[in-house]
Amino acid sequence: MKKKIVIIGSGFSSISAACYLSKSGHEVHVHEKNKSFGGRARRLIRDQFLFDMGPSWYWMPDIIDSFFKDFDKSTSDYFKLKKLNPAYQVYFGQKDSLLIEDSLEKICRVFENLEPGSSKKLKDFIKTAEENYNIAIKDYVYKPGISPFELLSFKTLKKINFFISNIKRDVEKKFKNQKLRQILQFPVLFLGAKPSKTPAFYNFMNYADFGLGTWHPEKGFYSLVEAMVDLAKSQGVKFHNNSNINKIIIENGKVKGVKVNSKDIYCDIVLSGADYHHSETLLDLKYRRYNESYWKSRTFAPSALLFYIGINKKLKNVSHHTLFFDESFDSHANDIYDDAKWPDKPLLYANFPSISDPKMAPKGKEVCTILIPLAPGLKDSKKMRKHYFNLVIDRLEKLTDQEIKSKILFYESFCLNDFIKEYNSYKGNAYGLANTLFQTAFLKPKLISKKVKNLFFTGQLTVPGPGVPPSLISGKIVSKLINNSIPLN
Repeated sequence: MKKKIVIIGSGFSSISAACYLSKSGHEVHVHEKNKSFGGRARRLIRDQFLFDMGPSWYWMPDIIDSFFKDFDKSTSDYFKLKKLNPAYQVYFGQKDSLLIEDSLEKICRVFENLEPGSSKKLKDFIKTAEENYNIAIKDYVYKPGISPFELLSFKTLKKINFFISNIKRDVEKKFKNQKLRQILQFPVLFLGAKPSKTPAFYNFMNYADFGLGTWHPEKGFYSLVEAMVDLAKSQGVKFHNNSNINKIIIENGKVKGVKVNSKDIYCDIVLSGADYHHSETLLDLKYRRYNESYWKSRTFAPSALLFYIGINKKLKNVSHHTLFFDESFDSHANDIYDDAKWPDKPLLYANFPSISDPKMAPKGKEVCTILIPLAPGLKDSKKMRKHYFNLVIDRLEKLTDQEIKSKILFYESFCLNDFIKEYNSYKGNAYGLANTLFQTAFLKPKLISKKVKNLFFTGQLTVPGPGVPPSLISGKIVSKLINNSIPLN
């Protein structure tokens, strides 16, 4: 039976759900509060420099490919995809860096040079990670998070230790070299939790890294947003920008519509892909499933301080993706998760996509994004942003042995206050809920409202979790739940 469905927000999970629901024959409207679509994956254009404001790591290409195949399409129908070599570079000190290349054999040679005997251990580690990846993708991530029994299968029971142990413990048991330990713990940061708090099962992220590789869509990650919007429109989805939802209208415990820019719009079903906490504030108190104490008790993934920088020269000694682990990994993690304070000596991530893609910057110039992970809920100020900008540029110059500051044409910053203003993000978080043991699967906020009929949720605060591929999956899962909830006649 055809229904009118309003989707709040235009992030990856929302567009994914919109595609599936429209394909099922429903009238689907996506409402985005901002001018451009894509949620946190927007694009900034300034003086012919192209910046991905949100995600920049194109991992798990198989999941993204699978999404397009569901509509008899391919990513190649929309954009060119390039496998990066090196995948990324890691700095541990001045003129001290490692290149992580595009195959496991090449990476094994790097490991062996630093720790004799570690290449065999790495191959065994990645083999287990691949097994876990296959279990996660085939048996786990497409579950709706309704029951704990979703996790129980012959395969998962055999690997029960992987839910008891953690990433940090397993990595440090196998590898002694501190640099190798940091490289192997890095991928779980995409899951939003400390390696010591992330179940060992999630080492499947190491397979995503070393096994599947790191990719780049031409003209940046926003090309994926544009592709999905084009696909959704071809399915009949209607998009509305500058369309702020003021309230979800409920009548007799059932969705009646939404108030958009103070105007009532009626519909049969509402699906919110906006921040989950914010979505529930659009309801009267009696209809909210999770109270404020619940949200305060959750472990959130980090927020971030981002700088978008236009540089008037080509840089040397850096790669497309460059990580700076010259300071203590554990100390920065403690500043985020334990002490909730601005880090004294932060780790850095820098993205220079114009190294691989000339279309992202004017000729002879470099586009640069720098990210510092932060605890959500910190006090954000212009003074603090300027302090960290000077700190990171000084670090970049020292570590990569080049003059940068005098070549900066402009920079813009984005931090906690902006995440709150632009995305209604709880405490300014950037990545949703952390994937800790007690925030996994059925222990996450639910896709279906318990108190309001025909109200659903999707996105990185619910199943399967943070990240672009999980968001695509979240949209698919919730679309099935919606279709299953609709009477046949």
